[in-house]
Amino acid sequence: MYDWNDLRFFLELSRQGKLVRAAARLQVDHTTVSRRITALEKQLDVRLFDKSPRGYQLTDAGLRLLPLAEQIETQSNQLYQEIAGKDAWLGGTVRVAAPEALGSQVIARHISVFRDQHPDIEIELVAETRRMSLSKREADIAISFSRPESGRLIAWKLCDYRLRLYATRAYLTTHAPIAAPEDLSRHGFVSYIDDLIEMPELRFFDNTIKNAHVVFRSTNVSAQYNAILAGIGLGLVHCFMAHREERLQVVLPAQISVERTYWLLVHEDLRQVARVDAVCKFLTRILKENTELMMGD
Repeated sequence: MYDWNDLRFFLELSRQGKLVRAAARLQVDHTTVSRRITALEKQLDVRLFDKSPRGYQLTDAGLRLLPLAEQIETQSNQLYQEIAGKDAWLGGTVRVAAPEALGSQVIARHISVFRDQHPDIEIELVAETRRMSLSKREADIAISFSRPESGRLIAWKLCDYRLRLYATRAYLTTHAPIAAPEDLSRHGFVSYIDDLIEMPELRFFDNTIKNAHVVFRSTNVSAQYNAILAGIGLGLVHCFMAHREERLQVVLPAQISVERTYWLLVHEDLRQVARVDAVCKFLTRILKENTELMMGD
């Protein structure tokens, strides 16, 4: 038999990725974490982690153990809550993977509200427009452009959002007038790098603006946004990014509009974990409450 107390050390190291950070969360010395992990690996006769310059990564055996250990943790927390009647178990780290624009411009702006409600829950926000695997526990929660068609994932719609064509007011006063889509051929544009787009939902530019003369490309939404603000051309911008910027003006609003949807995804093994559930409810609430912002109405 193994010492099931060692599972606490296994779970924290899998979430933090580094001995020192896991030790700080558990309020022990980092050598204690290392010793308990070594003992658990010896008792189970498997290697649970690979060590790399990036920290500790779960092996295949570690990935198989993770959902089982989380179930034990959840049941232990439920037992404590029901017997002791306390909510102290609403703590720990939750990693959220979200598209860059949404993460940096919407979620991050509301974190203080969540912190006031759940001071013991630490949110790690991975705000990048790339796929992250919930099955491999690269994140606990993901916000995606589409609903998954397979896998042990629970998903629900968060909100619709809109992108419009924008340029700075200064650009529009110093360049050829734009009264119809045909006039766009005389202007430069900002967009993504075509061969580095991972998600088909981001390939909206060519379908919206035909034969555009692109003068600047980036995988980074903030870089595109800042290039548009610098006045080098026009670009499709999320309405929730542009609404605070008085220098920007919508171009051809009646003719050019792109609508997409954000979906929240969580692995079914984590759905009932209290800290994960709290973050899921927080993300759902802030996006439901900001419908006009997301749609640019």
